[in-house]
Amino acid sequence: MKVTVGVTGGIAAYKSAELVRDLQKHALDVHVVMTQAAQHFVQPLTFAALTGHKVITGLWAPEDSDTGEAASAIEHIDAAQTTDALVIAPATADILAKMAHGIADDFLTTMYLATTAPVIVAPAMNVNMWQHPATQANLETLASRNVRIVSPESGYLACGMVGAGRLAENSAIVEAVLSVLHHRNDLAGETVLITAGGTREALDPVRFLGNRSSGKMGYALADAAQRRGARVILVTAPTALRAPANAEVVQVITTEDMRRAVLDRLDQTTIVIKAAAVADYRPRVQVGQKLRRSGPLTLELEPTEDILAEVVERRRKGTLIIGFAAETEDALAHGRDKLLRKGADAIVLNDVSREGVGFDSDRNAVTFLTRDRAMELPEMSKRELADRILDEILELRHPRHMLSESDSDISVKSGA
Repeated sequence: MKVTVGVTGGIAAYKSAELVRDLQKHALDVHVVMTQAAQHFVQPLTFAALTGHKVITGLWAPEDSDTGEAASAIEHIDAAQTTDALVIAPATADILAKMAHGIADDFLTTMYLATTAPVIVAPAMNVNMWQHPATQANLETLASRNVRIVSPESGYLACGMVGAGRLAENSAIVEAVLSVLHHRNDLAGETVLITAGGTREALDPVRFLGNRSSGKMGYALADAAQRRGARVILVTAPTALRAPANAEVVQVITTEDMRRAVLDRLDQTTIVIKAAAVADYRPRVQVGQKLRRSGPLTLELEPTEDILAEVVERRRKGTLIIGFAAETEDALAHGRDKLLRKGADAIVLNDVSREGVGFDSDRNAVTFLTRDRAMELPEMSKRELADRILDEILELRHPRHMLSESDSDISVKSGA
């Protein structure tokens, strides 16, 4: 998940660097926005080095040294729309007042008004400023707008006074962030390799055999796995999708390309999810020039490599292998047959004959098949479904119950 840390101009700004580190320990992708005043306490380079991302310091970016053009502020507003949470720490009395009254005179306050993500503020200031009725009124206003406030602690302050106003401990701020994100870190320590998209087999220099896969399910799984703490390797055939930040992305075209990419990384992985729709056949002969239309054409095809079967055969002990099956008839029977023939731990079964789900759609409904059971996961967005599939995979990794001998046949259990 992407979290934006807003740093404002108080002596506690130096603590924000450690806050960034603590958030990263929870597999969060942290970006930083700084006010002009904050830069008098900590340099943007510090946060750029910690996060690996450019630090936004103003509405208007400086001119590009190569093109001589200034970046657009509208381009920067993408930050407000792509973050999953905005946490401002330290939050000065000044920034709280601007937020409460809707003043947007720098990037951070503009982002606050533009984002629909949860907002957390951790105030830090002089005790008298904290106790002033204006500050307390602003906090009440923000709280009424569902801004989460991590109250400061009491103690010795940088100004020499003693009282409330010291920035809360980073652990309390991190806990608040994880709470609003409903963040799970249950895949920490796992390396998940996911294949996505539809492979292409060349017929001539301009044509290929392919399928309707958009790659959306595989990319949703990659995003969900990374947000839950996994290291993600995404092996993807051509798509128009943007890969999740920080995923290791391997671009492939043919089924053989995908096979090599998967097998080369198999020893690194603990979970393999074969969500790609690989081409089952390729032309036996690829011609070197464009085929001209001159009447009926007969193509001789040969089977492509069976990546799933080979992965099952070559996996390390303890590696979970999850396949996908797209079926148009007798889906459950064909899915179970594939599960048993391939030797995978589970098959995610798609009935692609259904309207409005599956190929090209943002929604899907599947059956998660194992040797013991069939869990029906009803229609939902592919992103929601990705988390449900990962829940089922974790059940394989850490079973919460044992099935009796009478349950040895596949039975249908509602996933509602």
